[in-house]
Order: sequence, then structure tokens, then C-alpha cells
Amino acid sequence: MNDRLKALADAGVSIWLDDLSRERLTSGSLATLIHDSYVSGVTTNPTIFAKAIADADAYAEQVARLAAEGVSTDEAIRVITTDDVRSAADLFKPVYDDSESVDGRVSIEVEPGLARDTEKTIAQAKELWETVGRENVFVKIPATMEGLPAITATLAAGISVNVTLIFSLDRYKAVVDAFLTGLEQAIENGHDVSKLGSVASFFVSRVDTEVDKRLDAIGTDEAKALKGKAAIANARLAFQAYEEIFSSDRWREIETAGAKPQRPLWASTGVKDPAYPPTLYVDNLVTRGVVNTMPEATIKAAAEHSEVTGDTVRGDYAADRKVIDDLEKLGISYDEVVQVLEDEGVAKFDASWSELQDTVTAALKGAAK
Repeated sequence: MNDRLKALADAGVSIWLDDLSRERLTSGSLATLIHDSYVSGVTTNPTIFAKAIADADAYAEQVARLAAEGVSTDEAIRVITTDDVRSAADLFKPVYDDSESVDGRVSIEVEPGLARDTEKTIAQAKELWETVGRENVFVKIPATMEGLPAITATLAAGISVNVTLIFSLDRYKAVVDAFLTGLEQAIENGHDVSKLGSVASFFVSRVDTEVDKRLDAIGTDEAKALKGKAAIANARLAFQAYEEIFSSDRWREIETAGAKPQRPLWASTGVKDPAYPPTLYVDNLVTRGVVNTMPEATIKAAAEHSEVTGDTVRGDYAADRKVIDDLEKLGISYDEVVQVLEDEGVAKFDASWSELQDTVTAALKGAAK
């Protein structure tokens, strides 16, 4: 077991893997990550599945069977991905039990094309939940305006939710409100909220990518000094909001029914700029009660280089706010940046779904020859 990753886990950060494939399940590599690298959950998305299906022979037998049955591309995607998520959920069940349903979670995403359709998102969330049939699964719903009521309705139905694609502080607060409302309704509906979980996936590195591009365009020394600071400041300010909301009277009332907080999840934590240390978004976002979902390369980098020196989130929110204020003074609008990122995020999700459809279509045609 790795001492650096143990230190990160001991500091209260749940290490989740941002990847899943049939090969990881059958080869035992995922089980090894659980045992040796303190991995306590998995997140997935269409791009991850497209790569897995394109790069491996592990799906060949199933694809051939589905092709023989004449199923559609979308139905094949549903069968393949839910099978993998179900198997991963079974693998993580001991972690889920040992953590009293906090960790050991596996996420599966609603179709990205539904990001602007509340009712269809709700319907597909219920369908995915029932198809996978494992209580330690999260259904991923994007934090668009249309996604917010879907988050509430899905939780109210007793379904655990991973809220994804959060960039702004205001939207994060709206997500938490949707979570609280969903729990209140779940309690009214008679659901056991002690096992009803949720995370709020706050995207990190993409913020620096967009802001740094604008800082480079300005080009002054003052602008250069702010590079690589926006994403961490934004995430820390989100945690400040988390602390405030989950110490409120409203939360305390919900908590009496056995509910657990919606944990912040740091997503997109692999660095995009090679000039930055590979553990930039790991070492600077350490605090108790959060999740950091990482690609395996970032987990390996953390195992080799991460230095856990204590809590690196709490303590100086004023300095984090100053980063955002200083960007505004340079003419970089926070509201504009986060809106651009959300729009790009939805577009990227759509593109990744198309990629997955193309990959599965090709695989089905190849198997049918």
C-alpha cells in the first residue's frame, strides 16, 4: 500500500478512479487499485466507455451476441455500460458497507443529450437505477438549469445522484438546494435516506484552462502572476459555501432522519498544462469530507509525488476571494468564464456520446460480418 495515498485518505479525501472498463474488472486491476491505492469509488462517462470498447477485446463476445440479436446501438450501449457498472458496484460493495454507504459508489451518466430536458432526465435516471439494480450506484445528472429539478425529483424517488458539470459558485449553491429539497421530499415519501447518497462534482482544471488563456492574452506581469490560481480558489470557495449550508438549521433538521451531506467532489483534477505539477489539484484541495476523482495517471502521480501537509482548503477564504476579484479587475468576468465552461461542457458531453455511439455502431457492424 502506498504511504502517500494513505496520507491523502487519512486526511479525509476519498480517492475515486475516473475510469472503468471490462478489462479493469476481469483482469483484477481495479481490485488491485482498491487494495493498494485506496481507491474507494469509480466515476464514468461516455468517453471512458468509448475508449474501453474500442481498445479491448473484452467486449467482443457480448457485442457479437448483441449484434446477432439485432439490437440498436443505443440499446447495446445500455446493456454494455450497465453490465460494467453493475459488476463494479458488486466489487465495491464491501467498501460501501464498511464506509456505511458513504464510499464504494459507482457512477453512470444519463445521456448527455438530455441535459436540457428535465422530464426525460428524470425518466432515464429511474431507468438506469432499476437496470443496474445496485444501491451503491450514483446516477450522474448535469447541473444545468434544467437538471436542477431533475436532481430533486430523482433524489425524492430514493435514487442516489452524482451531480456533474458544476463550474460556478451560484450554480453549486443551487445544486445543494436541489439536493436538500430532494431529501426533504424523499423523507416525505418514506425512503430510507441513510443510504441515499449524493456528490456535487465541481470541475477544477478546466477553470484554469479557460482563465489562463485569457491571462495569456492580457500578457502583463500582473496577469501572469494569476495563472494557475483561479481553479483552486474557485473550488475552495465552493467548500466555504458547503460549510455554511451544512451547518444550517435546515440541514440539521434533515440530518435527524439519518441523511448524510452531499459531499463536494473535485472533478477534472488531471492537469491540462504540463507546466503545472501533476498533483496541483490534489495537494491543494485536501480537506476532510471530499472526494477527488482522478484518472489513473493522476493517482500514480499522487502516489509518487503527493505531499499531504494538512488541510489545504480551509483557513484563508479571503485570499481565494481576492483571486477572483483580481481577475475581475483585469477584465476577466467570472460569470462569463463559468458560462462558457458550462456550454462547452454540455457540448463535450454531446460529442462524447456521439463518439460512443459511433464506436458501438462500428463494433456491432464488425461483429455482424
